[in-house]
Amino acid sequence: QVQLVESGGGLVQPGGSLRLSCAASRIIVSNYAMGWYRQTPGKQRELVALVTSGGTTNYADSVKGRFTISRDNAKNTVYLQMNSLKPEDTAVYYCNAQQWFVNYWGQGTQVTVSS
Repeated sequence: QVQLVESGGGLVQPGGSLRLSCAASRIIVSNYAMGWYRQTPGKQRELVALVTSGGTTNYADSVKGRFTISRDNAKNTVYLQMNSLKPEDTAVYYCNAQQWFVNYWGQGTQVTVSS
C-alpha cells in the first residue's frame, strides 16, 4: 500500500528551525504534486507549500520567505525546511501526494513553537 511517512516534528523555540521529511513508498514523488498541509484544532487543513511534478513551488502567504519545500528524487522524499518559526506555526503538519483525482496523506507530525 502507499505510505507517506513523516518525521522531523517537535518542539522548537520561536525563531528556530525544523526540517520535516516525508518518505514515500509505492509511489514516485516526482510523478505527483507533493504538498505540506497543516491543521490546528477547530480549523480547516490549509496548504502550506506545494511542489508540482514539474518542479514549480507555491507557498501560503503566511510562510513565504520562511519555509522551503524541496524534493529529493533519489531518496523519494519531500522536505519542508521551516525557518524563523513563529508560535502561529504550531500545528500538525501533513504530507500529501496528488495525481489527477488520487490523494494520499501521511499520518501527520506535530510541530510546536513555544518558548
